[in-house]
Parts: sequence; structure tokens; C-alpha cells
Amino acid sequence: MVRHLLTAALLAGAASALIGNAALAADADIIWFGGTILTVADKNPRAEAVAVKNGHIVAVGKKAAVMRAEQGKATRLVDLAGRTLVPGFVDGHGHISGVAMQAISANLLPPPDGPATSIADIQRIMRDFIATAPAAKAGLAVGFDYDDSQLAERRAPTRTELDAVSTEIPIMIIHQSGHLGAFNSLALERAGITAASPDPSGGVIQREADGKTPNGVLEESALGLAAYKLFPKSTPAQGLATLAAAQKIYMANGYTTVQDGKTDAQSLAMLTGAARAGILKIDVVSYPDLITLHDKPVLHGPLVSASYTDHFRIGGVKLTFDGSPQGKTAWFTQPYFQVPAGQKPDYAGYAAFPKPGEAQGWVDMAYRNNWQLMIHANGDAAIDEMIRTVGVAQKQFGGSDRRTVMIHGQYLRRDQIAPLKALGVFPALFPMHTFYWGDWHRESVAGPVRAEFISPTRAVRDAGMMLSIHHDAPVTFPNSMRVFDSAVNRTTRSGHVLGPDQRLTALEALQAMTIWPAYQHFEEASKGSIETGKLGDFVILDKNPLTVPPATIKDIKVLETIKAGETVYSAAK
Repeated sequence: MVRHLLTAALLAGAASALIGNAALAADADIIWFGGTILTVADKNPRAEAVAVKNGHIVAVGKKAAVMRAEQGKATRLVDLAGRTLVPGFVDGHGHISGVAMQAISANLLPPPDGPATSIADIQRIMRDFIATAPAAKAGLAVGFDYDDSQLAERRAPTRTELDAVSTEIPIMIIHQSGHLGAFNSLALERAGITAASPDPSGGVIQREADGKTPNGVLEESALGLAAYKLFPKSTPAQGLATLAAAQKIYMANGYTTVQDGKTDAQSLAMLTGAARAGILKIDVVSYPDLITLHDKPVLHGPLVSASYTDHFRIGGVKLTFDGSPQGKTAWFTQPYFQVPAGQKPDYAGYAAFPKPGEAQGWVDMAYRNNWQLMIHANGDAAIDEMIRTVGVAQKQFGGSDRRTVMIHGQYLRRDQIAPLKALGVFPALFPMHTFYWGDWHRESVAGPVRAEFISPTRAVRDAGMMLSIHHDAPVTFPNSMRVFDSAVNRTTRSGHVLGPDQRLTALEALQAMTIWPAYQHFEEASKGSIETGKLGDFVILDKNPLTVPPATIKDIKVLETIKAGETVYSAAK
């Protein structure tokens, strides 16, 4: 504090336009100028130049003042040539380990991200994958991200339809939500699932017309248990290679801090190995799955830290309270607009923890150990359960700045916002759904009235709360400009504006991708805005997202990603 006060005094007068600390270091390593610099800092939202030395920002402000204070013989000068510099994007929620798996799996995404528009397409893609992909020859053919809402049949493939692809290799395809999957008969057999298998707690084995024979589709915990049995163990070298490929995707989209939510034990080993091997070039914060890691020593070790070691740390833990609204497993207080085949008219999804006191026990464990807690809650009934359990835990263990995070909160009701604010729960919202599944939500999931309030970013912001917005990759690609676009425009695939009164301004969307998710991760002092003392984490864009027509935000290109002053991605290379 004393150093900052002395510096402020020294810079008064002729250099008063400079926001910075020249005393920290003359001769900056690099200075950017000549374009639009959006600092996302409240007091000085724009600047003409920014200087970095040893990975940290040493000056921000008027070009002449920054040059006078920081330019030396060895300083590299970078002319932005009219382009736009913003803080590095901070991932509000995603799964980099899942993106790594996606990189070696068959692409079953629908347009615009993939080719699958029918069950016949899925069959063709999986046949080609089995014939050509080394990963399939390892004993399991995996396809990622089929979306029944975008298939011509409006349903998942059955086991017999996947048997038509192969009866010799187990086939497992994962729904785009990550909460459901479809299996061929051999995969079901290898997973130990038969007509006599009961539904596991918090999951469903879908059945054929006889009510007994599995039809191939598994929901929630049933999917997780089967996948755990089927996934082959990768070698350390394979894990590192796939993670490096995933990291490139994030860096190409401007992310300098990414998240691995619900990390399992194998993925945690892969991430720590990548950190030790020097593979990580951007920061990765992990939130292990509390259910699978429970109380293992790693959750009490040095990796659980506010600081990164080789670009990696464990930030807390994650719980899942319900499923996916587009997969119709999220837990609502009202029935689905169109209930899934075979369900009763009052079907409203279900809880991940159906036993009395079960959810409370897990929340209490996180609070007792002072682990930051992220809770996946999509349906309003799941959010009610989150509010109740967090409230009980805070009364017992104290709630001082824990920054418990609500992940997704898609069907957050207006009356639930004030209780969240009172509990200090941070909303990590998912407006990407307005494009990818907005029409499906209106037509099938919740109906045209309830769907208008999905991911209510404006209502949360008007309540005076910070929020983050995310892609939930590999549920969608970590396309930063589509994340940005969805929050500002809320336009569905068909062109309908879903909940126009819930749109954010472009500046708010930028804040929800930078400084607010930095706060979410307890990192607002070092990231999220272009201010002196913070890390030199930047993204260079070809256009200014605050001034282009809103409908064109999705077309903005990431030209360069800079982590701690070093370029980690360049579109020109």
C-alpha cells in the first residue's frame, strides 16, 4: 500500500493521465498501443497503451505517459493497428478434460459444429470412426455430443440401431448435455446392465415396451457407472497429448484461465501430470467431483490452493443436484411441457440425491472442510434444494465469503434470486442455451412462457449481482464469441429472440467473461481486468465487441492470446 501511495505521488502532474506504477520497473518487456484497449476497470475503462514486465502489468493509460515511463532500449513495441485488446477470457464453467476426450472421439454434434442431423448420420459417422480411428480399435468406440433435439427423429438411437453399426465393438455415444448416453448391446453387456438391473440412485435405465429390457439409453448416474466400467485407461503419454490438443482449442478462443469442473480421479492425475511436465501454458483450475473423490488426501494437499503451481491448482469441489433440461432430466417444480416417452403427464425430472438428508451431507462436508463449492442446479426444484442446503450449512459452519457457485441455473425463478444474493451464491449462468436449444426449450422442454426466462442474466444483474457466462465444453465448443453473442442477443437457431428482456449489454457480457468470473474463482486481484499489478493476460480481437452491430459479435475473430505477457496463440501462425 505504501509503495502504491509513493508511486501515485511521483506520477502526479505532467504524468497524471498515466494509471500505473512506473517505479515497479522501467524498461518494460513489451508495450501494446495503437488500437482500442478495453480495460474492464470501472475507473478507467479505456486506455491507449499497456506495458508488461515479468508477466505483470506495470502501466496502463495514455500512450505518451506509458512510453515515457516504461519504454527502454529492450522494450518490444506492438502496434495493434486498430485492433482491440481486452483482458484474457476466464472460463466461468467448462471441462477441459472432457474436451480432451472429445478430441479423440467421433464428432456427433449437429450443425453448425458438426454433421449429425439424423440417426442414419450417427450410424455412418460411427462406422467410419470404427474403420479409421485408432481409439476405436482400443476396444471402445466413443461418439460425443449427439443431440436428440436436432435429430430428424427427435430421439436417441436405440441399442439395436447401434448394433447395426457393430456387434463386435462396444459403442457408447454421449448426449451433448453429458447427462445421457446410448449404448449398443455389447457395451451394455460389458457394463453389466441387463433386464434384471435396477435403476441406480439418481439415474434411469430406459426400457423397451416390455418395461424390462434396456433400450440402450442411460440417464445420469446410470450413464456414469457404465462409462466408468467401459472407458479404457489411457497411458500417461496419451493423456498428455489429448490435453495439449484441448488446451489449443481454448487458447484459440482467447481463454487464459480455464476450468475443469467435476474432475474425476483419472482426469486429476492427467492434469497434475501435465502441470509437472510443463504442458500447461494457461491456468487450469480444477473442481473435483466430491462424490467420487470424497475425502481423499489430494483434497487436503498442497494443490488445494489459491495460487497456481505450473499453471494448475484445485479451487474447490463440485456437486450435481440434477440433470439436463434439454435431456429432460433436470428437476423442475412443474412438469415438462412435453414429457419424455413412457413418462407420466406430471413428470418433472428428478433429484440427483433422492434420499432424505443425502444432499445436505455432501454440502456440509464441503463447508466443514472450507472447500469452495460449485453446485450444478438447472431446474428450479434443484435450485430450491441448493438454497435450502447451503442455508443450513452456512448457519452451522459460517458463510463468510465462501463464494459458493450455482452452475447453470437455467430455470432460476425470479423469487429465488434474492435468497441467492442473501447467501452470497455466485451465479454462473448458461445463456448459450438460447442459441443451441432455445427452440427446443420453447417447443418441448418448458413451453413458450417459462422458456423466456431461461438463464435470466438481466434479472440477476438488476438485482446487483455479478455473474459469469460459459460454454460448458464439451457440451458446446468453447467458442468465446458465441458465449458473448448468446448473452447479448439471445437468438435461437430459428431466429427467435428468447427473453429479450434478459439480454446483457456488450460491456456486461465482456465483464461476465473476464472480471466477474475472476471474482468467482477468488482471482479478481490478479486477473480479469487490465490494471497495474495484474497478470498480463490479454486477447487481441479483430473488432471492438462494444461498437460492432450486436448481431455480428459472433463473427469477431480472436487474433492472439497472451498469457502473462507471452503469446500462446496467434491466428497468423
